[in-house]
Amino acid sequence: MLTAMLALDSTIASDNDCGSGVQQRKAELVKAEQACDGLQRDADAAIDVSSVITQVSTVPAVPQAKWLPQQEQEGEQQNGKGWRHRMRNLLCCLSPPTSGLYAKQDVQILSTIYQLPPQPPRVYREAVIGTKKPEDMHKKTLVLDLDETLVHSSFKPIPNPDYIIPVEIDGRLVDVYVLKRPWLDHFMATVGPRFEVVVFTASLAKYADPLLDLMDPSGLVRWRLFRESCCPYEGNYVKDLNCLGRELASTIIVDNSPHSYIFQPANAVPIGTFIDDMDDQELLELLPHLLQLETADDVRRYLGPNMMLLQQQQEEGQQQQQGPAVAAVQQQQVLVR
Repeated sequence: MLTAMLALDSTIASDNDCGSGVQQRKAELVKAEQACDGLQRDADAAIDVSSVITQVSTVPAVPQAKWLPQQEQEGEQQNGKGWRHRMRNLLCCLSPPTSGLYAKQDVQILSTIYQLPPQPPRVYREAVIGTKKPEDMHKKTLVLDLDETLVHSSFKPIPNPDYIIPVEIDGRLVDVYVLKRPWLDHFMATVGPRFEVVVFTASLAKYADPLLDLMDPSGLVRWRLFRESCCPYEGNYVKDLNCLGRELASTIIVDNSPHSYIFQPANAVPIGTFIDDMDDQELLELLPHLLQLETADDVRRYLGPNMMLLQQQQEEGQQQQQGPAVAAVQQQQVLVR
């Protein structure tokens, strides 16, 4: 279409002697431009969801100097790309809804993260959350990811959403459809009184804040942290637990993305990514492990690579216990034959 427009423009420029022909071609050029504008608007409205809702950035790592404050980023977007840019940045940590099953954590990814050299602790002038409330003084701090850990959200309509969050972007109202992970209410009701609960999401507050208002009417979540509290690192938003101002020995993070806790993997409890599997029981299965950590002197002794090692030891022990029993059954089957 652009070639046709250029051809029309060239013809108009060279056809000064044919008034009626010029007017006709100008009219055709205007129609072509309007058609291009219409296609641009359609492209802006029909954004590729896979580029908007992604668990981890699919673009190459962005140098730290390129990360600008939100106001500067928005100031750069004054053309048609602004709408795409803001949609793409609204929800940064959601997976494309291409599967009906949640995926278990990739053990290979976790192993790689566990083997990385420790990151030097970052120093913060002040904590991003307030001091502990008196009733929370003796509780562990439980940091919960939001998207794909507690809920799944999509810009595309989904069957039977639990919530629909209207979000304004560039003067347009966009609905975000939210599905709660099974057992979410039971999970929150259990951990709320026992932990100092912090929801830490890399999504924008304009979406996550109203969602938490609906999801947590009882105020079980003590603190809410959004993208501005994340640390941009190698193209990902990392949740640096040092920014909380809490003892790491008493801090736990539950997140489906290993990249989120790359600075403190020893404090992490991995959880599978939730999309739309309504038979998912990971939150329910997670509760006994979290409750056991209530009395731990240092949660890091039981989490991260130590948790993986303990699981391997348990599996090996079960196999050793099953070995004689399996051999006896096989021997009995041979005798029967």
